[in-house]
Amino acid sequence: MEFTDRLAALATKVRNQADAIGTEEATKNAFVMPFISTILGYDVFDPLEVVPEYTADVGTKKGEKVDYAIVRDGEVQILIESKASLGQLKIEHASQLFRYFAVTNARIAALTNGVVWQFFTDLDAPNRMDAKPFLVLDLLDIDETLIPEIQKLSRESFNLESIISTAEELKYVGALKREIAAQFREPSDEWVKFFTSRVYEGAFTQRVREQFSSLVRKASKQFLTESVNDRLKTALGASGIHAPVEPVTSEPVVTEDLDRDTEIETTLEELEGYQIVKAIACGEVKPQRITQRDAKSYFAILLDDNNRKPIARLHFNSKQKYLGLLDEDKAETRHPIDSIDEIYLHAEAIRESVRRYA
Repeated sequence: MEFTDRLAALATKVRNQADAIGTEEATKNAFVMPFISTILGYDVFDPLEVVPEYTADVGTKKGEKVDYAIVRDGEVQILIESKASLGQLKIEHASQLFRYFAVTNARIAALTNGVVWQFFTDLDAPNRMDAKPFLVLDLLDIDETLIPEIQKLSRESFNLESIISTAEELKYVGALKREIAAQFREPSDEWVKFFTSRVYEGAFTQRVREQFSSLVRKASKQFLTESVNDRLKTALGASGIHAPVEPVTSEPVVTEDLDRDTEIETTLEELEGYQIVKAIACGEVKPQRITQRDAKSYFAILLDDNNRKPIARLHFNSKQKYLGLLDEDKAETRHPIDSIDEIYLHAEAIRESVRRYA
């Protein structure tokens, strides 16, 4: 199995089981050890490669332990500290990593809850672990550009020099991407003022600030939607792939699905929901076959861009969000969700819907 396939398989496991894993020990067994073994390729049962509960006395701190130390050629190369999967990672959780980093030969440290992996090195000062990670891998939303960098940490392809040489760029590019994403979701006053000053010549008063806050948010979402659509069109055109053309039949077409009124506004939440459903459906079919159409009443996710093959519907236009799933007779059941991540709770139903058509 290829590296990317192994990573995708573990990501699927994390999506399906993360909410059921409540303790740090369960997180280690379910997610951390499989990552070390199947993704990085180290033998978790060989103490010459992976040392659990690694101990090194640090100053007045005696007997403190780091969850795992990965050893190569008799030297500790990677330190790993694990926390429970349901908890958010905080830099305070890395206190042992900070201390151990200074007294071992390790140049790489990882803090994880099994879902998110934060990798650190010593860019700011030699032998002192940085306060900010140079690479962040979220198994629920894998950034494909990071996969080659993760592979450099594996037993088969370990290349410390290459990792360190690209770490600074990865650190700042990753931080910038996360900040840009945050601004797209909820633009700050500085972001609003920056763009307003380039299109509006008047004074930036409180009234102008309030007016342009909503305009910048709307323009950002529309720009993102158009960029995604342009990339899909380019990819389809470059590969010569075209959406299948269905033969004309007497079966009635659901006109609601074809309503492309100009008042329709595709939101960032709908696109994020679409990407989650697409990630789940890709376990059954190629990703190019999963498409979307937005309408006034709901956001439809389809197989082969065919409105007769609905996979799911996102009803995100009201305060209470719903995920619509359809049975064999196309009868829809709406499932209330409080956050977009809850779509993962219906992963099997989504895959079953795809299997019916595929």
